[in-house]
Amino acid sequence: MRQWPKVALGYVLCRSSEPAVCTPDAEYDEVTIRLWGKGVISRGKVRRADVTTPRRVVRANQLILSKIDARNGAIGLIPQELDGAIVSNDFPSFEFADSKQLDPVFMGWMVRSRYFVELCKAASEGTTNRMRIKEDRFLAQEIPLPPLPEQQAIVSRLDTLDDKVRQVNEHLDAIEHNADRLLAVRFRDAIADAPMRPMAEVAPLVRREATIELEGSYPELGIRSFGNGTFHKPPLSGADVGTKRLFSIEPGDLLFSNVFAWEGAIAVAQPEDAGRFGSHRFITCRVDPNITSPEFLRYYFLTDAGLEKIGKASPGGAGRNRTLGLEKLMAIQIPVPSFSTQQAFDTLQAKVAKLKARHATIHQANDALIPATLERVFS
Repeated sequence: MRQWPKVALGYVLCRSSEPAVCTPDAEYDEVTIRLWGKGVISRGKVRRADVTTPRRVVRANQLILSKIDARNGAIGLIPQELDGAIVSNDFPSFEFADSKQLDPVFMGWMVRSRYFVELCKAASEGTTNRMRIKEDRFLAQEIPLPPLPEQQAIVSRLDTLDDKVRQVNEHLDAIEHNADRLLAVRFRDAIADAPMRPMAEVAPLVRREATIELEGSYPELGIRSFGNGTFHKPPLSGADVGTKRLFSIEPGDLLFSNVFAWEGAIAVAQPEDAGRFGSHRFITCRVDPNITSPEFLRYYFLTDAGLEKIGKASPGGAGRNRTLGLEKLMAIQIPVPSFSTQQAFDTLQAKVAKLKARHATIHQANDALIPATLERVFS
């Protein structure tokens, strides 16, 4: 940050206190603020009859913050589409005293910086879980105030960079969308007229129950929903395991969460998952390598047709009341095309996975550009 003059926030911001006068039958947007400068959004529509505490009206381009989470970056500008929305007293909003002195958009960029988050922390008090920003202390904090032309030049550069970041991310997402569509078409063609065989023949159950030793360490494995793979949990000591049953996992196992398989908690154990354990909630299957591959089966079970069969094999209500039955899973009929057809599809799956891994690295670097630039400008 250059040697810009500093001014107190109270010099450039004015507290807004416009009361909300709500029509009884009308609906109004309620405002909430995402953490870490991710934007001001609508929490949803509320009716006047459902509002039991006083509300205020906020206007476009006002600065708004969360008293509780401003120290976690919950601060930003009211977007045009939320002009006239309502907020509770936990979300103070501020008008700009003079837009010829401080460009609201410049301020909108500043509040996304780590510098401003630290400022909000300094203006907060209370115990760890009850820290709240104090408005008088907040307005007493000083910020750098470059000349208006310099503010506008910084805004222009940041807006341009933000647009480039968005374009790159949209381009990568479009490529991945097309790759997923290609996979879907190729899979549809691969299983067309393929013979059906039961899971019990294709990928029977395997249960490798571990012998628990009191001094042992047992790192657990988890399965993410919606086909998002496995993740590693902290290890349990033998004492912590207690009477729980744990089962060892081997790379190549086809894994199902028996309570969340219906929402896509299905994965293939990877080499880095070796040596980990699953609880009794895990269903572990080992495919017959002469018939199919775990990757081919995983893809099938994550299609609409596969999830429908898993859903029918998981009776009950929502959440943990829906449990995948072992016998019902083993009875599910699986399309089994020729092995060469499956291998060709798995090769394509691997190429798409490699593409997405490269894209994830690019996404990470791309998304770091704005925070890094804000750090250079405001630190």
